[in-house]
Amino acid sequence: MPLDRLAATGDPQLRRVLLYARGRRDPVTAHEVAAELGVHHNVARSRLDRLAKAGFLVVTPERRGGRAGPGAGRPAKVYRVAPELEGVEFPDRRLAELIGLLVAKLPNRSRERALREAGEDFGRSLATAASLKASADLRRGLERVCDALGSLGFHASVHSLDGDTAILETATCPLRPLVVKWPDASGIDRGMWAGLVERGVRGVQADRIKCETPRCLSPDATCSVLLSLGRQGAKASGSTAS
Repeated sequence: MPLDRLAATGDPQLRRVLLYARGRRDPVTAHEVAAELGVHHNVARSRLDRLAKAGFLVVTPERRGGRAGPGAGRPAKVYRVAPELEGVEFPDRRLAELIGLLVAKLPNRSRERALREAGEDFGRSLATAASLKASADLRRGLERVCDALGSLGFHASVHSLDGDTAILETATCPLRPLVVKWPDASGIDRGMWAGLVERGVRGVQADRIKCETPRCLSPDATCSVLLSLGRQGAKASGSTAS
């Protein structure tokens, strides 16, 4: 583990900035961080740059406000959450290795079902930890799932929603470091998302949710979570349910 990453997570001020960035659905700017945390713009920018140097954030130029062309000024620096494939822990307790060894001990014929059910239970546990409240509205429920993960320090957002099918994007999936190290444990990850969505969207059952994570093993990509929710007649948005 690079020392910069460990040092960044050990600094309480940097942790505050990182948690704020991970709790937002969109990239953040130094002005937004300064306003949120009550610090000077230069202080916010310095902390964001340190997190970027440590690999937690990615810096990109972006024009906001719709202005372009001559006279539009310089693009603002925005900071988006970087894909996280390795957990940060000291000392390294090698828990991913332990879980991988446990997975290998499961009988082949029942392994996938056992991993899925364990993942569903873990997702429900995360939902409880984040005090996630379900919504009958599909989009609002999925957004609550993402916000719940944000409150726990993980980044996620709703990318698209079409009828009964949704795509979430997450740069810091809670179980991605495990799956990267042990791809055979991916069933736990899929179950986790199903368990979370069950608790976030009223009328959805975890064992009916189909879940795929096609970019989980791509080192430079944000992970996409493809969900088929198994709820007939679901609405993509609404304002009457809560």
